[in-house]
Amino acid sequence: MPRPLKAEALYLFNYKGQTMNKKRVVITGLGVLSPVGSGVDAFWKGLVEGHSGIDKITHFDCSLFDCKIAGMLKNYDPNQHFNTKEVRHVSDFIQYAVVSAREAVKNAKLDLNSVNKERFGVVIGSGIGSLHCLETEHSRLKERGPSRISPFFIPKMIINEAAGQVSIEMGAHGLSTCVTTACATATNAIGDAMRFIQFGDADIIIAGGTEAANTELGVGGFCALKALSTKRNDDPTKASRPFDGDRDGFVMGEGAGVVVLESLEHAKKRGAPILAELVGYGRTCDAYHITAPEPTGAGAARAMKIAMDEGNIKQNEVSYINAHGTSTELNDKVETLAIKLALGDYAKKTPVSSTKSMTGHLLGAAGGVEFAACVLSIRDNIIPPTINYENHDPNCDLDYVPNQARKLNVNAVLTNSLGFGGHNATLALKKFKE
Repeated sequence: MPRPLKAEALYLFNYKGQTMNKKRVVITGLGVLSPVGSGVDAFWKGLVEGHSGIDKITHFDCSLFDCKIAGMLKNYDPNQHFNTKEVRHVSDFIQYAVVSAREAVKNAKLDLNSVNKERFGVVIGSGIGSLHCLETEHSRLKERGPSRISPFFIPKMIINEAAGQVSIEMGAHGLSTCVTTACATATNAIGDAMRFIQFGDADIIIAGGTEAANTELGVGGFCALKALSTKRNDDPTKASRPFDGDRDGFVMGEGAGVVVLESLEHAKKRGAPILAELVGYGRTCDAYHITAPEPTGAGAARAMKIAMDEGNIKQNEVSYINAHGTSTELNDKVETLAIKLALGDYAKKTPVSSTKSMTGHLLGAAGGVEFAACVLSIRDNIIPPTINYENHDPNCDLDYVPNQARKLNVNAVLTNSLGFGGHNATLALKKFKE
């Protein structure tokens, strides 16, 4: 198997086939909706304080479901963000993307009137799209006939409409696309956006993921797959427990994580606040199984190595890894193996945590909110904890930052996302330096 190229060996071609230097890419804005807090400040406060956003499901009757808990947005009222018509015609996962994009743009101090709109793009994905809309319109079809299907059904359901609506909202006339790679979606979206800027296809891109799959069909489907936690329906905040010896499955979450990426040149020219630099992106496929990870962790490890090599990050220079850490038996075991393969002797010396212990698993949005956590970790030199870590598993023997946040000088961070279908994605970030 060929070794990944070292960062200094990477180059790009322009449209005339001439070699060109990669543009540096920086993060200037963040927007988050999550079960532990809506808005970046509330989200980060919840993580650092180790709060769980998991609770009993109340928005539908789940009495017959094996799993009766989920991570649901707190204090989110669509009427505070959209007019009555928009609330009816724009589905939840699209709303979440728009609201988070607004926050990211505001935090980036981006004046939309001064941006070259043809150099302004959007890359936002979702793992599933609107299951709620699908459920509602299918019931309407069966009960009232095809003539009663809403004309807004398709645009409310299809995944690309999140990117489309954000592009309309922002007046972004550059590239606009979406990614769907299951639980790796948002990480791939941010990584692909990085590539577009490096190549010179855009100066600024809003990127990330969004998800609203806490519905009867969504929860029921993952229950049927035997993927969800079922042991702690009466103690929801203890259910998501990545790397813990008594874990029994993941807990679904919902929300969005969106970032503003810019070329360094563009950010400096407008005097933007630079939160961190995005320096590496690795993506691979296990090509092994539709739901189970490849047992050795080789594919995930290779994604980490590619991101580290591109970012010129040595094994001993990784300050923190935000793990995919789903709280399932196989994921946590295999991801631990992958980290050992990627970091070698330094694996056990490197702090690793899973913020899914607090947010639950946001599926296609997971990588976006976790990327935001990594940026904030670099900004504040704090590593968020893995809560509910109480029982040792001999197959999970790394430093998982148990139960309490940790102050540490954070210079270089990796964040992993591993999706059904064998999709592996890793992003590498660094503290920004001129």
